Amino acid sequence: MAAGVHLIALEGLPLIQPGDDLGGLLAASLERSGLALGDGDVLVLAQKIVSKAEGRLVRLADVAPSSEARRVAAEVRKDPALVELILSESRRIVRARPHVLIVEHRLGLIMANAGIDQSNVAEGYALLLPEDPDASAARLRARLAPEGGRVGVVVNDSFGRPWRRGTTGVAIGAAGLPALVDRRGEADLYGRPLQVTMIAFADEIAASASLLMGPAAEARPAVLLRGLDWRAAENPAAHLIRPESEDLFR
Repeated sequence: MAAGVHLIALEGLPLIQPGDDLGGLLAASLERSGLALGDGDVLVLAQKIVSKAEGRLVRLADVAPSSEARRVAAEVRKDPALVELILSESRRIVRARPHVLIVEHRLGLIMANAGIDQSNVAEGYALLLPEDPDASAARLRARLAPEGGRVGVVVNDSFGRPWRRGTTGVAIGAAGLPALVDRRGEADLYGRPLQVTMIAFADEIAASASLLMGPAAEARPAVLLRGLDWRAAENPAAHLIRPESEDLFR
């Protein structure tokens, strides 16, 4: 889908605070870097800066744990206030073990701790995922590329994966591009039609950007991918979530 892709980390973004105009800060960073979004560009944003700008920070001291949260917290050996937040953001617990709590997030994402994070946030606070990451991506795209065109925005988060160690970038929000590309019916090198091939296009973009973003103190939460090409129709990151009817492990 691309002959050559360049990754550019945007510089000079401040630490994002609740209520910040993230779109304006990103536009200013692009301008300082001499960059203008154009055809085939995708701006990948760390979930943290989107969540922070949208005011998704919660002070743990303000959270009153329920009896269920206290029970689960004792099992997994986590802060009951944190577990209360996790349960409030979740549809169900998938697996619970000491120091591990895997849930189905209300958005349908299967993830540890409902994506609630305490790294790179102030002591005593926890950061929730955006209410609607696809909508967040769409708003930022409208702000940064008001004329439309083939310009994408992806909200990136780090996920662990069953049966594999380590985390990788995953798209939890997307706008302006096909998050999922269905290539079934296309011919392979030998002319045989592809039967099951669907490409997690936005996930591959997110993982690529994660190489520059880093998980710790790198302070590169926005990465521009330049040179991508796509022909499929736009669809959101929600299309990447496997329907329950296709879940062989539930």
